[in-house]
Amino acid sequence: MDELEALRIRDEVLQAMYWMRSEGLADAPRAEELARFLAVPAATLGPYLQRFKADGYLEGGPDGWRLSASGLETGKRTFAEEFADLTKPAHGECDDDCWCHDSPEEAARCLEQRAGHAHA
Repeated sequence: MDELEALRIRDEVLQAMYWMRSEGLADAPRAEELARFLAVPAATLGPYLQRFKADGYLEGGPDGWRLSASGLETGKRTFAEEFADLTKPAHGECDDDCWCHDSPEEAARCLEQRAGHAHA
């Protein structure tokens, strides 16, 4: 298993699982669901999921994979980094001095809070 490829796939899997969980789509998707979402064969994804479990990023197994605390944190961070340009505040939402610019984690938290106010 190529290490660079494993890191790339890990980031994609954790981002997808973080997004699916955040959107209420699935807290513990099966490998087949993740494979469809990521557009890869389930047989290809399976060994990676086992590795990410061994590395402490996932819990569960074939009946449903869940993010561990470490996987949740990594998924949240990489999601925020990947979509930073799309999640920048619009004009008037916050300024350059906003606390959300301190880190990707704070940006994700700010975005979550603003999304919560938009639905209220």
